[in-house]
Formats: sequence, C-alpha cells, structure tokens
Amino acid sequence: MNRTPLLFLNVLIIATCGLVYELLAGTLASYVLGDSVTQFSLIIGIYLSALGVGAWLSRFIEAGLARCFIEVELGVAILGGSSAPLLFLSFARLGYFHIVLYGVVFAIGVLVGLELPLLMRIMKDLLDFKELVSRVLTFDYIGALVASLLFPIFLVPRLGLVRTSLVFGLLNALVGLWGTWLFRPLIRGEVFGLRVRAAILMALLAGGIVKADWLTTLAEDNLFADEIIYTKTTPYQRIVITKGRAGFQLFLNGNLQFSSADEYRYHESLVHPAMMAASGPRKVLVLGGGDGLALREILKHPTVESVTLVDLDPDMTRLSERFPPLAELNKHSYHDPRVRVINQDAMIWLEDVKERFDCAIVDFPDPNNFALGKLYTTRFYRLLRDCLSPGAAVCVQCTSPLFARSSYWCIIRTIEAAGFFVKPFSTAVPSFGVWGFALARLTPFETPAHAPPGLRFLDDGAMPGLFILPADLGPIAVEVNRLDNQVLVRYYDSEWKRWD
Repeated sequence: MNRTPLLFLNVLIIATCGLVYELLAGTLASYVLGDSVTQFSLIIGIYLSALGVGAWLSRFIEAGLARCFIEVELGVAILGGSSAPLLFLSFARLGYFHIVLYGVVFAIGVLVGLELPLLMRIMKDLLDFKELVSRVLTFDYIGALVASLLFPIFLVPRLGLVRTSLVFGLLNALVGLWGTWLFRPLIRGEVFGLRVRAAILMALLAGGIVKADWLTTLAEDNLFADEIIYTKTTPYQRIVITKGRAGFQLFLNGNLQFSSADEYRYHESLVHPAMMAASGPRKVLVLGGGDGLALREILKHPTVESVTLVDLDPDMTRLSERFPPLAELNKHSYHDPRVRVINQDAMIWLEDVKERFDCAIVDFPDPNNFALGKLYTTRFYRLLRDCLSPGAAVCVQCTSPLFARSSYWCIIRTIEAAGFFVKPFSTAVPSFGVWGFALARLTPFETPAHAPPGLRFLDDGAMPGLFILPADLGPIAVEVNRLDNQVLVRYYDSEWKRWD
C-alpha cells in the first residue's frame, strides 16, 4: 500500500488541529481577560516559539519514531482536547490563570512542534529531500488556512469553544489510533496498549462532546455572580443572560451590557438628549442597540415616523423573540411597524446609504478590540455625518469618563475631528458607575433644557445636570482615533486593565 498520501493527510490534520488550539486559547483569553490585542499577540508568540522548541527536542529521539509519534499525538489529543474546559475552569478557580493559560499554549506548541519533524523522518525513505520538504510545508500551510477559515465561520458559531476543543482532541486521538495501523511495520513490539489508550481517550473525549453544554455551563457559572438562564454563541459573540434578585443582566463576550434593574437610566440618557436637540425628528437611525431598549425610548416620541436599526448580529436583534423577558422590557419595540432592522456591518452600510436621518443613536459595545475600534474612528463619524439632515443630532455612548478618562475624551475629540460640535455629558448607572456620552450636531447648539414627560429618570431638572462634568471627569490631552492608528483600543485596554 502507498502510504505517502495518508502521511500527508496526517500533516494536514496536525497543522489544522494545532492552529485551532491556538485560536481557541486566544479567543478564550480575550473573552475572560479582555485586552484582546495583547492576549492574541502573546499567545501567537508563545505558540510559535513552542513549535521551535518541539522541533529542537525531536533531535534527541533516535529510535522508535513511529511509536513516539503516536504517543505525542495522543498527548496532543488529551491536552488540546481538554484545553478549553480546562482554561475556563482555571480562570474561575485559580489566581494564577495566566500561568496556566500560557503553560497550556506552550505545551501544545511543543507537542505539535515534535510531530512534524518525526513525520518527516518517518517519510524520508519514501521521497527525496527536496520533494519531502516542499510537500510537508505545503500541507502544513494548507492546514493553517483550513483552520483559519473554519474557526470563525463554522467551529465557534456552530460548536462553541468547549465543543470545538473536544472535537479536535477526538480528531487527534483518531489520528493516533489510525497510526497504529498505518505505521505498524515500523513499530517494534505490541501495539495493543497504544490502541487501548487511544480508544479510552476517544471515549472520554466523545463523552465530553456529548456533555459540552454542561461543561460550558459549569465553567461559566463560576464566571458570573448570578444564575445563567440563557446562552447563545453566534458568529460574532457569546451572548449570556443571568438572573439575580434585582432582575436579569445581558453579557456579550463576558462584558455586561445592561441590567434590567437600572438600564432605564442609561437608555433615557442615550436617547432623549439627542431627540430633544433634534427638535421633533421624523426619521431616526440606531447603530447597534440590538436589545431594542433604545428603540423603546425613541418610540415614545410622537413625531417619529420611521426608525432604522443597524446591528451586525441577527441573533441580537432576534433575542427578544427567544427571551420573552427582554421583549417585555423593550415594550415589544421590534413589533412596531415603524421599525426596520438591517443586519449588516454599520460601517459598510453607511458607505452606501442614500437616506438622510434627523437623529442618530450610536450604541455600540465598548472599543475593546480593533473590529469595534473602527466604529469610533474619524472615518466612521464622517460617514455618519454624510447621512444626516442639516438639523440632525447624534448621541454616542462613550464608555466611562471616570474609569477610562483617556478613552472617553479620545472619542469626544474624534467626533469633533469629524466635523461635529460636541457636548460631553455623563450619568450614573449603578451597574456601571459613572457613564459617558457625547451629544453632537453639525452646527453650534445649546444643550437641551427639557425632557419628555413621563420618564423614570430624566425630567426638566435632571436634563441640564447631565452636562455638568466635575473636575475629575474633565478634558485631558489625547490623540484622535483614526483607522491607521486605533489609539482608542490601546487607551481602553490600558485603562480598564487597572480595574479588572
């Protein structure tokens, strides 16, 4: 039998699995730790260096190459397969999580780094050296491409982090078991013990796959203070809803988005200053805000004829259908015939939109990565400016001016650099602390002095008070956030890290 194609298939599987484990570790680290730029950079560096260490260690293996390869493959299966649940549980229970995280990444990298040199030495008698190196590297890079495509498109949204690691651990174990037949002429002694271990490992990993949701819940229960009552992994984020004595809370990628107990303070502050400054807007644009709570506030204004909501994630805009308490909280705002929902990247959508809006509410998650950071750049705000009518008003959520003062003023200065006149303001939301916003128009304006009747938080006395910033929230020198520098993400990572 010609074993060469099967051996190259091994190379492809090894490369794919190795990169998937690295991506899992990076995604999980950014999920539980934040600071995604630093975490991915460190994990990539540690993994690549570990590959080199593994390749160097392979030189000390003189005999029993085939048996050693199978042993290493089973080691990758157990460590890589259990990596996601292990890291989830470690973060919840251990104070030295970083050591565990980087240790797991390094160990997986060393084992994967051992595999390819061993395979190349096993295959050296089948091909000449030039052909061997070119084919192995080709399949290695193809495996990396396969992993990078599968991971965001299929694996995480369809399987989730925990199940993905277990599935690929099972795949590694299958390769190890298969190797006991593929390399049988090269293995000295009996192989029954190897096959039994591979079978036991496969059974454990298969059981883990069946119980993956339970493992995920077990891990996440230790990450959140309250009981988890809803979870959903989408192509874009991890949605978790918890329930406590005061109500329910929505988390995206581990970051609190709102608590039902006090969200009204946030959403009234986000919506009504802009609606009042726009003087009876008819056409309103909402960017983000898939929970529908900003919609609820906008629809209280009788002048509104249409609302266009643009949110990337359809699972967020449909969350009210799947979680009825949210529909009750947002007053079934998505059922209002004036509301139109567009599931698209807001920046791409703004580049093509031909409509003009009288008011815009920008309610994106905080800029904790470059994908979100682009939505806070001069380029984005200029695109937004071009779809506004002359008297339009805009309100942007801008993170906390108390906990992330540089980030807050960076957003303010960036909006100004895009051609807006800006009035910064803040409010206190118990779940978040002091939270900041920006009210902007294309021409100079006075801050609104009145609030619509019947609100829970804002009234004619509270509205002007929003725009009085105490000294510790005042302006500081910052750079403007542009697409080619993304300085805001660096500000945000460094400032919020102090409070983790």
